[in-house]
Order: sequence, then structure tokens, then C-alpha cells
Amino acid sequence: MLTAVNTVRPGPEAEFYDGKILTEGKSHPLRPMETEPRADIAQNSKYFLYIAIFFVTVLVVSNTVAVKLLQIGPLVLSGATLIFPISYIFGDILTEVYGYRASRKIIWSGFTALIFMSFIYWLVQMLPAPAFWEGQGAYETILGSVPRIVLGSIVAYFAGEFSNSYVLSRMKVRMNGKHLWARTIGSTVVGEGVDSAIFATIAFAGTLPVNALLSLIISIYLFKVAYEVAITPLTYVIVNKLKKAEGVDVYDKNISYNPFKSG
Repeated sequence: MLTAVNTVRPGPEAEFYDGKILTEGKSHPLRPMETEPRADIAQNSKYFLYIAIFFVTVLVVSNTVAVKLLQIGPLVLSGATLIFPISYIFGDILTEVYGYRASRKIIWSGFTALIFMSFIYWLVQMLPAPAFWEGQGAYETILGSVPRIVLGSIVAYFAGEFSNSYVLSRMKVRMNGKHLWARTIGSTVVGEGVDSAIFATIAFAGTLPVNALLSLIISIYLFKVAYEVAITPLTYVIVNKLKKAEGVDVYDKNISYNPFKSG
């Protein structure tokens, strides 16, 4: 028999749950959907940690394979372009389900991981190698630190991810939780635009003609946005299943969007 829960009110998450605001759980047979942007929203989550780990892994791997160039039809792209957009997809999932405050922690985790990775690659490069080892040149070519590229990558990630999370969070509240596709694509249009422009400018300005630089920015940007559009149906599936499994669908009302604020 269902019993009333006084603290539960139907909310905008009804779009995703056909009006059902209660989810089943082993320890709580009848549990209200959590929509408040609490700082500890992810502490009791079953899946948040795994999503966060995958997000940071994608970020580190994409920066490692960035030195490999790929040719897809007429486009010449960095190897990172193939995998890096996945970090935006998981950024969308984190913000959509757990809210901006939870996503902010993961963005900072990724930022720290990038700095640590870059430092270790540089440190190993600088340490002396034995005379018989002939791989120093190959190591420097693949994993060696080019300061401008490292700086561009880190700054672009920070600005792009926070822009993406902010736009999706604000759009969710404004749209009352409707039209997830508009939020994921709209936030990517902004976030990837910021990311592509900052990275290419810091990494290559002055080394490429202006026309070539603009062509590079536009090519990378369009590919990433098309990637997001193509993967939108999968994003829908993951978001809906995750909300139901977690009993969480956060709406970021009356929160601080300061990226430097903890909690």
C-alpha cells in the first residue's frame, strides 16, 4: 500500500518520470525525488563516483593522445578531438542529474589531474636517461611538454567546462526541466566554442596565419558540436536511467555559480 509523504510535491522532473515522483530502493521502498541543490547530494550516490572517474580518465587520455593527427575525409584533426567531446557529454550528465555544485567539484578534480599529468610528463622528460636508451627523442615528441600547448589545454578546459555546466544548469531551471536535447546541445555550443577558441589561440597564435588559425578553430568546433548532436539519444537514455536509479534530479535554484567557491 502507498502511504503519503508530506514533504513531496510534484516537480518539473515529471517530464522524465511521467508524473511519478517516487522511486523504489532497497532501504527506502518509497523515496521522494531529490531536487534540492545540496552540497552533499553525491555522497549517497551509487554511481556518481564511477561517472567522475570516467570523466577524469577521458580528460587525461584525450590530452595524452592529442599529439596524434587524424585525417577524417577532408578534415585533419587531433587525436583528442575523437575522445575529448565525451568529457562534455559526461559533464552534461553530471550537471543535469546532480547539479552545478556537484559538477564543479569534478571539474576541479579534472583540472588538478591535468596539472599533475603535465608535471609528471615534464619531470620524467627532464630526468637523465641511461646512455643505452634510445627512446628519449620519441618520448619528447609524444609526451614532451610544449608550454603553450599545455597552458592552452588547461585554460581552455577550465573555461569551457565551467561555461558548459553553467549554461546547462541555467537552461534547466529556465525551461522547467523540459527539452533536454536543447540543454545538452546549447551548452555544448557555448562550452566547446570557448574551449576551441581559447586552446587554438593560446597554442598556435603567432605560429599560424590568421586564416589557418580560424580554419582550425572552426573545424575543431564544428566536429565537436556534431559529435554532441549525434550522441544526444544516448545522453537521453543515460540521464533518464540515472535519475530513476539515483532518485536525484537537481534544479540549481538560488546557488552561487562562482567556479572558485567550495561546496
